[in-house]
Amino acid sequence: MYRLIRPLLFRLDAERAHTWSLRAARLLQHADQSLLAPLYGYEHERLRQTLWGLDWTNPVGLAAGADKNGVAMRYWHSIGLGHVEVGSVSAQPCSGNARPRAFRVPEDQALINRMGLNNDGANAVAERLQAYSDRNGIVGVNLAKTHDPDIMGEAARNDFCTSFRALAPHADYVTLNVSCPNTRSGKTFEAPGALDALLTDVLSVRSELDLTVPVLVKLSPPVSDRVVYDSALERVIRVAQAHGVDGYIATNTASDRRGMRASDEQLEAIGGGGLSGQPLTARSTQLVRYLYEATGGSVPIIGVGGIASAEDAFAKIRAGASLVQLYTGLVYHGPALVKSINQGLVRLLDAHDLPTIGDAVGTDTEQLSSSI
Repeated sequence: MYRLIRPLLFRLDAERAHTWSLRAARLLQHADQSLLAPLYGYEHERLRQTLWGLDWTNPVGLAAGADKNGVAMRYWHSIGLGHVEVGSVSAQPCSGNARPRAFRVPEDQALINRMGLNNDGANAVAERLQAYSDRNGIVGVNLAKTHDPDIMGEAARNDFCTSFRALAPHADYVTLNVSCPNTRSGKTFEAPGALDALLTDVLSVRSELDLTVPVLVKLSPPVSDRVVYDSALERVIRVAQAHGVDGYIATNTASDRRGMRASDEQLEAIGGGGLSGQPLTARSTQLVRYLYEATGGSVPIIGVGGIASAEDAFAKIRAGASLVQLYTGLVYHGPALVKSINQGLVRLLDAHDLPTIGDAVGTDTEQLSSSI
């Protein structure tokens, strides 16, 4: 069905197409779910996992950015996604940057966006999370600093904490989007000192609220898919591990245009923004592998970036990801991609003689270690 609709959607600019798709999803989530399940649903015991004390029906989820405000959570679960990450959400509402601010690059199966963290704000999204009490899947929330370059230092940390207070009680996990450059200087919270201070404050609030909600850190992609050692990243990991961070997401969008086939003229016409999609496939997988090896597989990792097939997802899982997330792949392939990936993962488990998806996590790194 999506193959018929896609040409119509692609006649619209990327943001308008996304807006109309999200409106359709909001309507469809109120339809009889038995209508969607046969089309998109797929369950298999071998895809189930227990992570952070939560039961995940399958490893495939929705990445932050697709449903910033949590308006269609029931729909995403009804098409077979095992989890949904809402956001990024900031303490204050924000309308984002001027349009146009989202662009497709079909030659690369990619998107470029400079949305500017447009969202309804923490309180509004918290109300939606609280109202979604009958959910049948995991819901995480991705937090970012309010898009105001003058909010820096302690004020920026307080901004994160305000969002955490509002949203964490209603989420199954919380992601700190520390790799989003929304300050005048373009700096992020990935600097070790800034991350240390942020985690101190956020985890203090978690303790104060008497919550056990897992806290994850979302990192930027590496500049190459051949990272062997990165001293700056090592310092970030040491800080996060010292605070007992519960996991990582690899990766955010990229500010560069490495590995793209689109012409320089086309990319220049689009301008700046975060790159997602297939140009990030290998780079995000490499960061997953790096994190898995650096942490000894001690905490779960969510792999995101350029997943458009079961093989893409399985590569991230074998590199060390317990879970994966989609966004750009859904734009190009539609909701049937979820079922295709989950079915394909079961076939790949058979091909590699692995009993469950959990047994596949990190198997590539184990083989690399044994061959050295």
